[in-house]
Amino acid sequence: MTLLIIAYLGGALTILSPCILPILPFVFARAGQPFVRSTLPMLAGMALTFAAVATLAAVGGAWAIRANEYGRLAAIVLLGLFGLSLISPRIATALSRPVVDLANNLLNAAGAQRATASVRSSFVLGIATGLLWAPCAGPILGLVLTGAALKGANLQTTFLLLAYGAGAATSLAVALFAGGKIFARMKQSLGVSERIRQFAGAAVLAGVAAIALGLDTGLLARLSYASTGSFEQALLEKLHSKASTPETEVASNGAMKVATDATRPFRSDLPIEGAAPSLDGAVTWLNSEPLTTAQLRGKVVLVDFWTYSCINCIRTIPYVRAWAEKYKDQGLVVIGVHAPEFAFEKNVDNVKKAIADFKIGYPVAIDNDYRIWRAFENNYWPAHYLIDAKGQIRYQHFGEGNYRQTEQAIQDLLREAGRDMAQSGSVIPDAKGAEASPDLGHIRSGETYVGYSQATGFVSPEGLKADTAADYSVANPGLNQWGLAGTWTVGPEEASLNKAGGGISYRFSARDLHLVLGPSADGKPIRFQVTVDGKAPGANHGSDIDADGNGTVTATKLYQLVRQSGDVTARNFEIRFLDPGVQAYAFTFG
Repeated sequence: MTLLIIAYLGGALTILSPCILPILPFVFARAGQPFVRSTLPMLAGMALTFAAVATLAAVGGAWAIRANEYGRLAAIVLLGLFGLSLISPRIATALSRPVVDLANNLLNAAGAQRATASVRSSFVLGIATGLLWAPCAGPILGLVLTGAALKGANLQTTFLLLAYGAGAATSLAVALFAGGKIFARMKQSLGVSERIRQFAGAAVLAGVAAIALGLDTGLLARLSYASTGSFEQALLEKLHSKASTPETEVASNGAMKVATDATRPFRSDLPIEGAAPSLDGAVTWLNSEPLTTAQLRGKVVLVDFWTYSCINCIRTIPYVRAWAEKYKDQGLVVIGVHAPEFAFEKNVDNVKKAIADFKIGYPVAIDNDYRIWRAFENNYWPAHYLIDAKGQIRYQHFGEGNYRQTEQAIQDLLREAGRDMAQSGSVIPDAKGAEASPDLGHIRSGETYVGYSQATGFVSPEGLKADTAADYSVANPGLNQWGLAGTWTVGPEEASLNKAGGGISYRFSARDLHLVLGPSADGKPIRFQVTVDGKAPGANHGSDIDADGNGTVTATKLYQLVRQSGDVTARNFEIRFLDPGVQAYAFTFG
């Protein structure tokens, strides 16, 4: 119930979001008409269509995304005609005549009343509006879609998406009610109903133009005057913390707790959060035979959910590795659960190479089907779960950081299990390259996907062409904007270079820039060269290139390409590939 409330409130907040602006004219064009027969069917159609399209986008893969694009084109045409009909009664008559004749025939055959036709037409307009509105999302919707993609389609996902759509429809209905009152007063006092109708039609056409030019998901999405993302995030954190208080529990920030009475066993203050789920379901195990919860009774277990190209996971590995080494003789068992984000991370050979590169010696369960992920009801990379000697979850932490608290929790549970441990300080791993902690004070750029299913900030004037080879160019991207140059085929997860000489440009502001890259299908190495502000990076080169900017893609993984050695400031990054076939997935920063 709490998640439904969060989803509903998140949908309601979209009325403040800039990316809902293009659909407002379509809604306000219904002002002054009967709410039950006109407005309500339109809002219902919008909410239901959004839920259907969002579900397809979450679980249907690339075909659903392309279907949604075709739906957007059809909706643009439909709503453009609707706008013209509002401006010109003659056009309205000409456009509506065949539809009215067909509707009348159907209505006469069914013995229905004229009111049904109004309901039906409003519902159709709602469907079109829902197709246009579907790409508009914030943190709460992002959480819902991530859960749907990883946990599969289920009734909970459907209800959450419907709740989100209902929230948006509710806020639009309230705005329309207020707007309708204003429209009514204008009609009574000024007698300009025809002008109002024409103005509404012009607004509809302006909205259609904005959508056709990509402003609904581009420029408007980048506006931040309403800051709805922060509103949603604050709402999410507040309600989530109330609904799941145990997740916020951390080990004491103070020194290790010592039993005051030597005759009584030590008991940690960490809460009991339920029995640990099963570890069954991995497609294979690396560095170990398959482990079960029954086998692990009597041990303290740290379960680390990770995926090998995730920069946040990479930066936690040195700590997990150090804990596994430091406490293995005290009874700690560390289990890495590798749950892939990209398709290439499902390749077990790729994971084996990553494990070797990261020098991971503890057991790793390959959770390609997300069965362990679902059993833990996990939603994050990285995520740490501590299980006590009785098989109970006692501590959780999501994301980077909190290393000292997590190690304190490990020590507490080992002492509770009867281990005679001397006090010791927290581990301080010698992390290098991409494993080093981020410079949080200077990060102004966020994770950016290259594949069309999640791409943002793309500014090549040609626009992204899905699943087809196309020529691209890029001039001077603004901060956190990027573009392609050369001939590329952009898929849902990655962009593949068709001809040598192509490149990617990105203007970023952070100490580190990373890019997830992979070789072509035949596995041949791909040479590349990086420039920063048009010059060789020199002292600002990352760990995977030299000072002249030269590097080679030999495996599908995250490559550190820039590490600013002096003052951190906005830079123009460019990478040129000297061989064809490279696959580019995502930018991350540190």
